[in-house]
Amino acid sequence: MEQTEGHIISIENRKRFTATQIEAVESFSPAQLVLSYAGGRIIVSGSEMKITQFSKSTGSFAASGLFAGVKYAQKGTGLRQKLFK
Repeated sequence: MEQTEGHIISIENRKRFTATQIEAVESFSPAQLVLSYAGGRIIVSGSEMKITQFSKSTGSFAASGLFAGVKYAQKGTGLRQKLFK
């Protein structure tokens, strides 16, 4: 995937989440999404979340549900990365 200047996240009315330059969906449940992008991970919390679109080749991602929060985590900040350096 070709990387551009940055990525974009959009949340519309707390019901639709879209993002660009997503490399992978690391984990998914109706209450939490963990997405990876070039800078690390994006952790999305909410309820009744469903993935509606993901293209690894273009990096576009969309989900629906009720979104409560978004948090960024840098690469290598998880416990697993600290234990297995």
